[in-house]
Amino acid sequence: MLSTALVALDATIIATASATIARELGGFAQLPWLFSSYLLAQAVGTPVFGRLSDVLGRKRLMLAGVALFFLGSVLCGFAWSMSALVAGRVLQGLGAGAVMPVSQTVAADIYTLEERAKAQGYLASVWAISSVVGPTLGGVFSEFVSWRWIFFVNVPLCALAAWMLLRRYHETPREGAREPIDYLGAVLLTSGSTLLLLGLLEGGSSWAWASPASVGVLGAAVVLLGVFAAHARRTRYPVVDLAILRRRVVGVSTAISLLVGVIVLALSTYVPIYAQGVLGVGPLVAGFALAAMTVGWPISASNAGRLYLRVGFRWTAVVGSALVLTGTALTLLLGATSPVVAIAATTFVVGVGMGLTAVPTLIAAQSSAAFTERGAVTGTNMFARSLGSAVGVAVCGAIVNARTTLGADGTPEGPGLMSAIHVVFLVLAASAAVLVALAALMPADRQAARDRRAAHAARTADAVA
Repeated sequence: MLSTALVALDATIIATASATIARELGGFAQLPWLFSSYLLAQAVGTPVFGRLSDVLGRKRLMLAGVALFFLGSVLCGFAWSMSALVAGRVLQGLGAGAVMPVSQTVAADIYTLEERAKAQGYLASVWAISSVVGPTLGGVFSEFVSWRWIFFVNVPLCALAAWMLLRRYHETPREGAREPIDYLGAVLLTSGSTLLLLGLLEGGSSWAWASPASVGVLGAAVVLLGVFAAHARRTRYPVVDLAILRRRVVGVSTAISLLVGVIVLALSTYVPIYAQGVLGVGPLVAGFALAAMTVGWPISASNAGRLYLRVGFRWTAVVGSALVLTGTALTLLLGATSPVVAIAATTFVVGVGMGLTAVPTLIAAQSSAAFTERGAVTGTNMFARSLGSAVGVAVCGAIVNARTTLGADGTPEGPGLMSAIHVVFLVLAASAAVLVALAALMPADRQAARDRRAAHAARTADAVA
């Protein structure tokens, strides 16, 4: 949770201070890269670090991630130019790319299936707390102290997280010879993923979708990822074994994670724009409308274990995805005069559904994997969510940009904003419908759930006796 807090705080604390940073360091043109560089580094690092944790050990990769985040935070705090700040953000993103998948994998390693949903709920609660604390700290530091403390505050947190890992996390040494590291595969996957995400994030903003730059970047990404796929099939120990996606539970849960990324990031981006640009409320109230989702998510995630132990992973995911569909469908009823409470209610329903969908499907995929491939399964699942986020931004951004104009601060505005937001909500509802269909494709495991519950009850009775 301490390590996750580094990533969660950093995702929310910098937004309120970005304008102040740009004014002091100059380079307004590079401002979007404060976010894009971090997201790119985190996304491309996730599958690689997840797999490396299977080979080198979880503790070593967690400590490496915390160290990278520490170095990046120090560089950002002392940044003398926007370029130096962006470089520090890349290091932070790489650290986050190690911390996020490995922390989720550690939870799968050290907790039983019955305990895992509650542990995942605790990890999710870190994000809920950070969504409130982060923007507040960012505003206080940038207004009353210095924006540099947004990054310096990570230094003691990194030290505390590393100390706790060193003192309290005891990893069983692996037996036998260590598998070789697929360096070529790591380079191909990282390069291809970087270009793919770069093309999706920058297409339609930095360059037109049909421009030579867009075609070149996305074309190179397809070629590199194709070469990686061919390489992975020929290599005995690939950095990410694509064969794991042929397993139904892993393949479906990865596809679900991709759609979770589409829905969550699109809501996170356009609910505040709708609340401020259409309803005319301030940033604080707009943040409240979105915070309801981050509250509902950990509440349902921490209680998901009771449901999947009773009815199985598939039906839990079906119930959760149906709630996501309900919440996104309710957004279609929102208009130019809707109360903010109505927005908060819809995002809360989506958050509750996500807690019953994203967490149980990840746990199902982890439970199907051996210890030596659990990190790769987790990393692939989380990379799919990052890819979905980029796809969601690209699709919804194209819709909004086609119907609106950009204001001085770079946000969409104009008379077409409401209709553009309505189309975005329609896309999210359609995505949620596909999510329900994917949840129904999860392997049937209701009888296995009954057997697990009976075995758990027997163990409990023996312990009491």
